[in-house]
Amino acid sequence: MGVSPSALGAVIDSFEENFRDHGERGASLSIWWRGEEVLSLAEGESARESRWRESTLVPVYSATKVPAAATLLTALERHGLGVGTPVREVWPRFPVAAASFGDLLSHQCGLAVLDRPASIWNHAEVVAAIEAQEPLWTPGNGHGYHPRTFGALVDEPVRRLAGQPLGRCWREWIADPLGLEFWIGLPEPEWPRVATLYPGRTTPGEFRSGFYREFNRGDSMTRRAFMSPRDLHAVKEMNSPKAWSAGFPAMGGVGTARSLARFYQAAIGAMASPLTPAVRQALAQPRVSGDDLILHQPTCFSAGCQFDPLAADGAKTRFLYGPSPTAFGHPGAGGSHAFGDPSTGLSFAYVMNQMELSVMPGSRCRRLVDALYS
Repeated sequence: MGVSPSALGAVIDSFEENFRDHGERGASLSIWWRGEEVLSLAEGESARESRWRESTLVPVYSATKVPAAATLLTALERHGLGVGTPVREVWPRFPVAAASFGDLLSHQCGLAVLDRPASIWNHAEVVAAIEAQEPLWTPGNGHGYHPRTFGALVDEPVRRLAGQPLGRCWREWIADPLGLEFWIGLPEPEWPRVATLYPGRTTPGEFRSGFYREFNRGDSMTRRAFMSPRDLHAVKEMNSPKAWSAGFPAMGGVGTARSLARFYQAAIGAMASPLTPAVRQALAQPRVSGDDLILHQPTCFSAGCQFDPLAADGAKTRFLYGPSPTAFGHPGAGGSHAFGDPSTGLSFAYVMNQMELSVMPGSRCRRLVDALYS
């Protein structure tokens, strides 16, 4: 089944409505189906380039996590390893003895919080803090999103296997072969293309949600997870070349909507790509589902990707990824969102610079996804 003209028309209408009625400042959207881009929208202003273009680059925070996971999975496969391999075979001082790489990538290792102070700018310092950390839970005893430590957790094994940071392997193994304008470590010649991010404003209702209630409690596990490792918390810090070029695999990706959507075409097998069937299967196979100990809502993860949770009867309980239970992807702080669906061959990506304060995709993005499937 293809994408109907009426559905694409509804997306265009919602995209324009976001600017007219919902405070959108600058944004891009790209939709692909079975190897071809069927819709590309770009509008607004980016500050640096003034006019927003399809080629405008945007920091996408945690939407970086799936490209990073695909890179680690590729590194493992190149060495005859996989999701079932114990992490300690590659990283001997990893603190969770029973953990596999599948457990690590699906947020089951209980290492979302670091008790030892470590700066996100110092990879070796973060790795040492992880190695010294007592896990908050272990695989099989719960799961909880690792918003920031995920970066070092995937970067360190890649460095040990490939001898270079994950961001360089991403470019060499996946991004360059696919022709993607998406970097985990942005080179200086691309800096002028990056949009300026603008902080979002929350509402009293959001503060009453389980996540924000815990996040605003100073000693909570949720707040500590979003503060570990320390530094690079303010939006204004993400508007700096230092942040773009650092190559943080949990939150440092910078790219276009078109490239994110094209990446998901590769991830779902809708086009020829360097991602092998085993890597695609690892991304597409849910491993854990239930109440998230950090986000305080149900979540579902594969080896690096997020899915909409399912009820006991198999029905979706939310629709951030459309109606298909096989669709997977990942949102980014502020509102960026991207996903693909192997059952339909469809992929979607939305990036913007006027952020919303929502741990899941914000209202503007949800309108676009709802319109696509209306």
